Amino acid sequence: MGEILGLGCTHYPGLTVPDEQLPSLFHRLLTAPNVPEYYKNPANWPAELVAELGNDEGFSAAQRYSARLAEGFREVRKSLDEFKPDFVVVWGDDQYENFREDIIPAFCLLGYDENYSTQPWKNGNGGRTNRWGESGDWELKLHGHREAAKYLATGLIERGIDMAYAYKPLHHPLAHAFTNTFLYLDWDRKGFPYPVVPFAINCYGSNLLHAKGGTAALFIPPRDPSIAGDPPSPHPWRCMEVGRAVAETLAASPWRVAVIASSSWSHCFLSPTNGYLWPDHEADRLLFKALKERDYDTWRKRPLAAMEQAGQHEMLNWCALMGAMETLDRRPVVHDYVETHIFASEKCFVTYPV
Repeated sequence: MGEILGLGCTHYPGLTVPDEQLPSLFHRLLTAPNVPEYYKNPANWPAELVAELGNDEGFSAAQRYSARLAEGFREVRKSLDEFKPDFVVVWGDDQYENFREDIIPAFCLLGYDENYSTQPWKNGNGGRTNRWGESGDWELKLHGHREAAKYLATGLIERGIDMAYAYKPLHHPLAHAFTNTFLYLDWDRKGFPYPVVPFAINCYGSNLLHAKGGTAALFIPPRDPSIAGDPPSPHPWRCMEVGRAVAETLAASPWRVAVIASSSWSHCFLSPTNGYLWPDHEADRLLFKALKERDYDTWRKRPLAAMEQAGQHEMLNWCALMGAMETLDRRPVVHDYVETHIFASEKCFVTYPV
């Protein structure tokens, strides 16, 4: 019988850059034409936001923030190393990277080659600046596990989940939800030896093509409300069903497997709740309380519309983890839960020990 370790972390893109650039998204959003003027006015900002900005536009807060997140990743990596998995499954979203207008699957397993790599800093101009000082031609070398991907896809289909799967990429070597997860779990650059099976969830749904999976919607003319939007994401309850089927399939396997939900929580630039400038703390606290108390019904009954209002689109990745951990009757160990007003989204680090 298989053994399964549950983990949760973030793939927050802002963390790839040096601390002095970390507050840049907040300042950029202040220039977005579709951010309401009310929220751009500092007189209307919460005291916590003003305190984070401090007198250096958020640089000091960025130093504290990145150090805290680094410790969160170290804790999750410690759990991973102690477990010694045969491979890891990562639930992540594709933000108009590999999946575009030609096909957008609700769920897709990526059974890539045994050895493959991606160049996360390559940009054709010497390389993207990053906090590790790595060059543009630096390669993140990964190991796939096609046998496991086939086994998991088969098990899911047999359990009523109509799974898509792929053996090679379309438009992008690997979406940043996965790339960043592996970069951050190897924060101290000691290597990431575990084979990986990325599991893509269409978290952005009707917003994916319009916003190109990011902040674009705040800088372009609003969608014509008379034109029907694109189809939605899978609902939270469905993602939990998928997580349950993953747990059942892997529990019947011969492998030790770590399953990882990778995403930040409410994204300010997706949520009108606070004018697209800071996260929806109340909505996140609701689900964090339910996580700690193993209140899976709150996650299951969470309406998709409520998650999208709060900018919790990417938390569908966490819904899959919740479904798996409920099935296995696991108790969470929360390493950290980090709230912010200027760094886009809340972050949670958790382990569900065997």
